[in-house]
Amino acid sequence: MHRVIVIILTLNKRLYTWACLEALLLSEGVQLEVIVVDNGSTDGTLDMLAQMKELFKRRGVVLRWLANAQNVGCSVGRNQGLDMAYGDYCVFMDNDVVAADKEWAPKLIRALDEEGASLAGPKLIYPVAPHLIQCAGVGISKNGRVQFCGRGRPRDAADFNERRECQALISACLMFPYTLYEEIGGLDEAFGPIEFEDLDFCYRARAHGCRAVYEPSVEMYHWESITSEGTQKLPNTYYIIKHGMLFKERWRHMFVKEDGPLEEECRWQRIGVPSFEGRRER
Repeated sequence: MHRVIVIILTLNKRLYTWACLEALLLSEGVQLEVIVVDNGSTDGTLDMLAQMKELFKRRGVVLRWLANAQNVGCSVGRNQGLDMAYGDYCVFMDNDVVAADKEWAPKLIRALDEEGASLAGPKLIYPVAPHLIQCAGVGISKNGRVQFCGRGRPRDAADFNERRECQALISACLMFPYTLYEEIGGLDEAFGPIEFEDLDFCYRARAHGCRAVYEPSVEMYHWESITSEGTQKLPNTYYIIKHGMLFKERWRHMFVKEDGPLEEECRWQRIGVPSFEGRRER
């Protein structure tokens, strides 16, 4: 049975993390280990992890965590998780993601195996009806603009219900073999603390000869931006611009030759969902 290591970043938002972990406990078909890297939570997240450790143990799932004294950002935090990991496959997962399928992990592994790929991502959908698509893979235009494929489309849209190769995937839920980390390293900390580190990781893997695939049979609920939204001292717009420029400079030689989306197809569509706050823990 494959050993899968899930790496989750946290910075407060304890109720979202609880829901994420609850869903992972139901996972089937793999030997699962969860590593939580906490970036200085002050809302009882660490106490909650301590409470859940025994529950994980009883269900045969390893739960470990690293507590940073302050927010070290996405790239550094996930790299810390990778340093703690050893298994067949690694998964980056945001703490506002909830698996809708108990067999999510073996299905993503099957997609990697059948396609000869090294990166696999699910269909990310919003957690409230009608469960519109949030991201079904990523497209990059010839000018380096980013498109979340399928964004705002119906969950069952035919165009996004077939497995396909894509230019990149986002780290809200991203699976790759541990050997890929050994070959190309972790996330580039030049993109710290946030924004574009996952797209750069995908392009580094692809430059190494790897392929990225979107697997629609795996659905994940994703509240979107909870991990970083509201975090003090993180000017997200600034980092989007700064790191977007770095990404374009680094990978223009690739995406300018690719059959990416048109510029007008990359306009960002903001889709709001109700807050998850107030959910009671069981």
